[in-house]
Amino acid sequence: MPTPHCKPCLAAGLFALAMFVLATCVLVTCVLVTPLSLPAAAQNPPTPAGTSNAQSQDQSVETLKVNVEVVQLFFNVKDKHGALIPNLTKDNFDLFEDGKPQSIKYFKAESDLPLTLGMLIDSSGSQTRVLDMEKEVGGSFLESTLRAKDEAFVISFDVDITLLQDFTNSVSRLKHALNQAKINTGGVGCSGGPIGPQGPIPCSSTGPRGTALYDAVYLASHDEFAHEVGRKAMILLTDGEDEGSRLKIKDAIEAAQKADAICYVLLIADRGFYGFGGYHGDAEMKKLTQETGGRVIEVGNKIEKLRQAFDQISQELRSQYNAGYVPTNTARDGSFRKVEIKPKQGDYKIQARSGYYATPRHED
Repeated sequence: MPTPHCKPCLAAGLFALAMFVLATCVLVTCVLVTPLSLPAAAQNPPTPAGTSNAQSQDQSVETLKVNVEVVQLFFNVKDKHGALIPNLTKDNFDLFEDGKPQSIKYFKAESDLPLTLGMLIDSSGSQTRVLDMEKEVGGSFLESTLRAKDEAFVISFDVDITLLQDFTNSVSRLKHALNQAKINTGGVGCSGGPIGPQGPIPCSSTGPRGTALYDAVYLASHDEFAHEVGRKAMILLTDGEDEGSRLKIKDAIEAAQKADAICYVLLIADRGFYGFGGYHGDAEMKKLTQETGGRVIEVGNKIEKLRQAFDQISQELRSQYNAGYVPTNTARDGSFRKVEIKPKQGDYKIQARSGYYATPRHED
């Protein structure tokens, strides 16, 4: 399985920004602790990395690739109490794309496919009293969840976005990276704004920068996950409040969908920090997780709730079904296709991404 990783202190990676016209890129060097920056010049729209050959019908396809015929869907099935339901077959489900029935060609309970994991940790001022808890429990989760064939990366985000550790299967390196996250409330320089329909957007119009959450999700999706194949999951440890991102939540969601990344949000908040009125990031985080097939788990500032949340995510990632189909709509017009998988019988709840982008085929 190809995994073209950017190694510390070696390769240069191509970052791109999709705002309004979805067309930007910049050259960034990946080192052990690398500040990630949003691009400042418009380029051609990014093309999803990697292609794969058509698989025989009795094989499991390892990734959703929108530039080949097979569309792949990872999903969980739960009962009305939220318990995971195992041992179902493709005969238990109906599958639809844009409301039209599709024939399921591949189906398997995939609990052992390689996992690519990204952990994004909020290091803005609001996390001052909960950051150490996040580091401790997040490290334990990585230690118990990752297997030899899995890989993960760690990003911190505040006024800046920093790649603390690129792809590795070394738990010790990942835990070290988590421990490197530090609260940062300082300002940032103005070295060129994003490109909008009318040209460059002045830095002054982007507002105060404090928690570049949406930008972090975009960069993790486009620059890290988009170049990987297989099962991909992003875990965000945050209160969900964005302040100063150059991108919007819709851009972050679209990037995650194009990268086939399932997003989980552990909503962590020291409520004493916010004072009267509280915080308001949960609504946008629900949009992000529902559209990508994950979910929001409320943690507050309780370490035991955080441990339980990580346990739930681990169980879900190891209990996914994998369905693949060949769309009846063969057009590669870049449009978003809504995908629904429904149980034929039973009071089941299905947790799955809402669809995919039919990106035009890239010819080598």
